[in-house]
Amino acid sequence: MIKNFHSNQHGSASTKMLVFAAILGLFGHAAFNYIPVAYNGQNFKEEMRTAVLSGTALPGSLNPSEVTKNRLIKFLKDNGYPANAVIDAKQTNGVITATARYSQEVNILPFGAYKYTYSFDNTSTPAGFLMK
Repeated sequence: MIKNFHSNQHGSASTKMLVFAAILGLFGHAAFNYIPVAYNGQNFKEEMRTAVLSGTALPGSLNPSEVTKNRLIKFLKDNGYPANAVIDAKQTNGVITATARYSQEVNILPFGAYKYTYSFDNTSTPAGFLMK
């Protein structure tokens, strides 16, 4: 049995596989670098909620906004967040509000060909049983 092949049918599978592997590698590289930064952002949002809630419930003569701000600053330093973070905590009518902002560059393409700037900007206020 003799098969007739056309010239455009030879060798295309290995080229397609190479292109697919390169694209898959680029997506893998982007995910490997971006996912931890996005996870840290969500982790910090949860820490902000916890700090604001515990600061609101703080008894005694301590300054709740300072305690909340110091707790968030300590969390940032202990967990390797960017040094350009700006944190503000203030108390209004017995309710503490914390605001945090920072930005961090993420290498999306290898060798720094494209860098994405992840911007974190969150304001947290307490919610739940303490506010009722």
